[in-house]
Amino acid sequence: MDQSLPEGSLSWRLSAHPITLLWFLALRLSSLLVYLLGMLFIKNTVLIFIITILLLAADFYYLKNIAGRRLVGLRWWNEVDAQSGDSHWVFESSDPSTKVINATDKRFFWLCLYLHPVLWVALAVVAMIRFEVIWLTLVVIALSLTITNTLAFSRCDKFGQASNMAGSALLSGGMAGSLASGMMGRFFGR
Repeated sequence: MDQSLPEGSLSWRLSAHPITLLWFLALRLSSLLVYLLGMLFIKNTVLIFIITILLLAADFYYLKNIAGRRLVGLRWWNEVDAQSGDSHWVFESSDPSTKVINATDKRFFWLCLYLHPVLWVALAVVAMIRFEVIWLTLVVIALSLTITNTLAFSRCDKFGQASNMAGSALLSGGMAGSLASGMMGRFFGR
């Protein structure tokens, strides 16, 4: 490990999970590179479309099930109630007292998570300007997959932060205890 770089620097060598991080970065970049370079050098639209879709699906799966859990300690999934048919998202975050998140992993994860949809939006604008409907279809699929992961992990992170704050407040008897005693005092004081 290179000690000359400060903690949280964008160097994969400082990662706690370098193999996971490198696969995460490779999958994030591969779909964009196949799309861009395929449009320039390969004239087989169907081949580029299929390979890009497969890479996007692999990226979605890897990010959702492996990279999110290992790099930042977050997971999400969607559950459907069998009786009512209603679906709801379930968020899970690791306990900060048992899992320490590496600052480099965290920076890479969040930077790539938010940058990827922005790049696909730029490619959507290019596809619209050039009136390329087939490429716009592919970009819309890419946007739906990347934005779903981005929104889910953002909500998962907020859920994790809120539950950690609530848990620490309840355990320490701090803010939550003060609120509860104040509310109970007002309720029974009348």
